[in-house]
Amino acid sequence: MTEPRWDVLLTRATLATFAVDAPFGQIRDGALAMRGGHIAWVGAMDDLPHGGAAPAREVIDLDGRLVTPALIDCHTHLVFGGHRAHEFDLRLNGASYAQIAAAGGGIVSTVAATRAAAEASLLASAMPRAQALLADGVTTLEIKSGYGLTLEDERKMLRVARRIGSMLGVTVRTSFLGLHALPPEYADRRGEYVAAVCDTWLPALAGEGLVDAVDAFCEGIGFTPAETQRLFDRARALGLPVKLHAEQLSDQGGAALVARYGGLSADHLEYLDAAGVAAMAAAGTVAVLLPGAFYALRETRLPPIDALRAAGVPMAVATDCNPGTSPLLSLRLAAGMACTLFRLTPEEALRGVTAHAARALGLSDRGTLAVGQRADLAVWNVSDPAELCYWIGGTLLRQRYVAGRAQL
Repeated sequence: MTEPRWDVLLTRATLATFAVDAPFGQIRDGALAMRGGHIAWVGAMDDLPHGGAAPAREVIDLDGRLVTPALIDCHTHLVFGGHRAHEFDLRLNGASYAQIAAAGGGIVSTVAATRAAAEASLLASAMPRAQALLADGVTTLEIKSGYGLTLEDERKMLRVARRIGSMLGVTVRTSFLGLHALPPEYADRRGEYVAAVCDTWLPALAGEGLVDAVDAFCEGIGFTPAETQRLFDRARALGLPVKLHAEQLSDQGGAALVARYGGLSADHLEYLDAAGVAAMAAAGTVAVLLPGAFYALRETRLPPIDALRAAGVPMAVATDCNPGTSPLLSLRLAAGMACTLFRLTPEEALRGVTAHAARALGLSDRGTLAVGQRADLAVWNVSDPAELCYWIGGTLLRQRYVAGRAQL
């Protein structure tokens, strides 16, 4: 008996590959084969080897359903204690994000709840959030620390992030966000805190294998460019890539700063200027757009989409899932919001949650449907790629594959 050439063969599919020169990289009446956790063949049905009779252990007729790369959420704060629904109420009653933070709310309130929570409790609360993202087609996600703000509590958060990945069988990339907010006990010792984060905490956590990248909140209510640069110097010495919360509430020159370090991404970017756009374009730094935070904070200043587009800066889209400013649990909805609020095209938004999101995490083995790529796929109960952005809410996912194995 002939040994099957492939593990799984998907036939009669609409493929949005994002890897060929066509809108959405689309192949109509296409087929895709998987073997050993990778994509082994992709193309039109008419081009299948052996006249379409190539042997596979399992052949699945999709009857025109859409197949895309599995979605990638490249910016989340998924692990945290408590919630901040009361701040949602405060904002609707006129308080600004900065005013809430100055009154002891904001990030610092989540820090208190996260410190008080045991590791098992943080895991139990984070798992449903992660599962909600997966139910919407995600198989790779980034999770930041930054709500512990002590060495042990940052370690606790990063351990939970690693456990989420292993328990759910998906890829979790961790980002150390020690420069997220100044904890109350360091209110009069800012320099000591920055030194501890850069010189003690980051080397310790990196040495334990808990850190994949280094992030900071470079903002008037966060940390200065000089403090951020000190952290990035330490990250570079440790061989870790950097990314940055930049230009969300004001222009601090953060995007240009992270670009000088060859950073993976600059995220938010509502106040990004022309110099920042040029620096990102030159460095290949990805712009990560976060429409959930824009929506929740009722912002009115848009990121400079036309300038980013004209400069050829790749634009990713992410949920920014967090308890205060983006309690968003659907990356597909984030893509739709990027279209409606930021005027991305559906193709730009979907590339933003696949190919460009992979790039924002430094991953070159996923995000497109191409031979040799990891077989992380999403099969949808629609036939037109634009429908993934068009439908607001609802359940569209039919099947999720992680390294060639069905998960749903």
